[in-house]
Amino acid sequence: MLHFLVAVILLQIDSSRCGLPFYNGFYYDHDKGNGNGEIHFNGIRLVVETPGDPVFTYRGANVTLSCHYHYDPQLDVPRRTRIKWSKLREDSTSDQEVLVAAGLKHRSFGDFRGRTHLQQDSPGEVSLVIRDLRLHDHGKYRCEVIDGLEDESGIVDLELQGVVFPYQPLHGRYMLNFHEAEKTCREQDAVIASFEQLFKSWEEGLDWCNAGWLADGTVQYPITQPRKACGGPALSAGIRSYGERHKNLHRFDVFCFSSSLKGNVYYLAHPQKFTLEDAKQACQDDKAEIAKVGQLYSAWQFLKLDRCDAGWLADGSVRYPIVSPRAKCGPPEPGVRSFGFPKHGKYGVYCYKMN
Repeated sequence: MLHFLVAVILLQIDSSRCGLPFYNGFYYDHDKGNGNGEIHFNGIRLVVETPGDPVFTYRGANVTLSCHYHYDPQLDVPRRTRIKWSKLREDSTSDQEVLVAAGLKHRSFGDFRGRTHLQQDSPGEVSLVIRDLRLHDHGKYRCEVIDGLEDESGIVDLELQGVVFPYQPLHGRYMLNFHEAEKTCREQDAVIASFEQLFKSWEEGLDWCNAGWLADGTVQYPITQPRKACGGPALSAGIRSYGERHKNLHRFDVFCFSSSLKGNVYYLAHPQKFTLEDAKQACQDDKAEIAKVGQLYSAWQFLKLDRCDAGWLADGSVRYPIVSPRAKCGPPEPGVRSFGFPKHGKYGVYCYKMN
C-alpha cells in the first residue's frame, strides 16, 4: 500500500511539472467530466465519415459500404481502435451484429459469416465488404469506431433494386399474423417489404386496397387512385396506415419484396395443359422447378418476361406477367395478373431454372 501511494504522488508531481495531466497517448481533461466517471478527450475529436446517399445494388452482387475515420487535429502516433459493424433492425430492436475487428483480427456473425471482411486500403478506412448479397441484407448499417472511451459512428443505407408485390395466401384475405407473413414471403423467394420499399413502389404506381404487414410491424397499403372503398375519394393519394399492430393477434395480408434472379423463369410450352401436380413434374422433367411468385415478379421486373398465358406457380396460384398491355391480356396497365387459386382446371406452368 505504501509503494502504491508513493507511485501516485510521484505521478502527480511529474504531471504538475509539465502543467498537464498524466499522458498515456491522449491528453485527458478530468475537469470536463460529467460527474458519472466519464473522461473526455481534450482538444482531440474522433470523426467517422460515411456516404450520405444510399448504396443501390442487386441480390447476388458484391458491395462495399464505405467508412473512414480520422482525428481532428491529426495525431502523430497511430491509435489502436476497435471496429464494429452492425445492422439496424426495421422494428428498432437491438442491432444485429455483422462484424467486429481489432488490429488484424476480425469476426463475422450469423448469416454474414464467410461473406464479409474489412477493406482497409488507405489510412483510416474501415469499409465493410459483403459478398453474394441476399434479400434480407438490405437496410441500414452502422459503422462504429471505438477508441477507449471515445465512440463515434456513421450510418450507411444499403438498398436492393427490386419489386414489391402484395400477397394473399390460399386460405383467404387477412389471414396472416406478422410471423406468418414473414414466413409466407420467404416461401415465395422474397422477404417482407420495408416501408421505404413500399413507398418507392407507390411512387412507381403500385395501387392496392388491401392492408398488409411491413417489416417494421406496421400495417399499410398504397393508393394512387383514391376511391370510396379505399379510404374515400376525399383523401389524397398516398400510403394509408393502420399503424403498428400486435404481431401475434392481428391478421392482414403482406407486402413482399424480391430482387434480381440467379436463374431464368420461362413458360413451359406443351400441347396439353397441366394439373398442379402434373405441372410440378413437368418442370422437374425439364431439369427445373416450378416457379415461385417472387421469382415470377422478378422475371417480369428485371427480365421483362411478357406472356399472355396463364400458368401454375409453386403456391398453387395461377398467374401470368404482362409488360406490354394488349387486348385479351387483362387491364391496360403492366403487371402480374392473377387467376387466384383454382381448385380445378388445367393450365400451363412457369418454371425456374438456375443459371
